[in-house]
Amino acid sequence: MTQLTALFADLVRLETRLYNALDARLKAEHDLPLGQFEFLRFIAGRTTTRVYDMAQEMAITVGATSKAVDRLEAAGRCRRTANPDDRRSSLVEITPAGAAILAAATPTVEAELRHRLGAVLSADALEELAGTLSTLRQRAESDPRTDRTA
Repeated sequence: MTQLTALFADLVRLETRLYNALDARLKAEHDLPLGQFEFLRFIAGRTTTRVYDMAQEMAITVGATSKAVDRLEAAGRCRRTANPDDRRSSLVEITPAGAAILAAATPTVEAELRHRLGAVLSADALEELAGTLSTLRQRAESDPRTDRTA
């Protein structure tokens, strides 16, 4: 049987190195941190979204998400509007500038991932890895013992 602690260490180190490589490339080529890219990707997939929904998806606190949205808004990449259904929250939507930088940065992210993952694993292995990670993520997100910081 695989040593689970070694597997965990490999998974965490891989994620850290992938994140750092993508972040560095996005900053260098688009002046866009990876965290902002991920938020823009999430926002773009919806007509509007709440900060709470973003926090749930990213598994971070509402406060940290709100600060990230502040930075995106200051850069003109998203905007908040009053939520007509709930005065306590606002709705976040992507701006044309946010959509443009997301469109420009997406091929960069895909190229970097092809280099770091696609060039190393076969299509079948990537498909199996994707399925396995999806299963593990779903389990983690549904486990009542999982810390819900948001």
